[in-house]
Amino acid sequence: MSATGERGQVTAFLAVFVIALLAVAGLVIDGGYTLAAKRRAMNEAEGAARAAAQAVTPGSLRQGKPVLDPARATLSAQNYLTKTGHTGTIAIDGQRVSVTVAFAQPMLVLGLGGLGHVTVTGQGQARPVRGLTEEER
Repeated sequence: MSATGERGQVTAFLAVFVIALLAVAGLVIDGGYTLAAKRRAMNEAEGAARAAAQAVTPGSLRQGKPVLDPARATLSAQNYLTKTGHTGTIAIDGQRVSVTVAFAQPMLVLGLGGLGHVTVTGQGQARPVRGLTEEER
């Protein structure tokens, strides 16, 4: 039995094994970074919505029922997002502020294989309240 017929088989196996190992490592590492980026996008959207919900008309606070000032609320949310370095979509529907933040998360390991980035999105909502009402307790 000659060993010449099996030359190179270990090399081919090792090459396939290394590629599979890199792919799994890429999924784990880049997946973790993507999940962290998703959480960051959600935190930023929720923070911007809370900042916007604090922009109420001064007279409404004196009456005990805060009323959202849409122009100031939009500006407050934009200022918050500017500090984070990301942009977002701000929607005001009556007394509810909705903010959506989206940005590209670069792929570190999978980027070597051609996947440059993924887009992560986070959403947040808030509304102005003065304490809790009876039905919210």
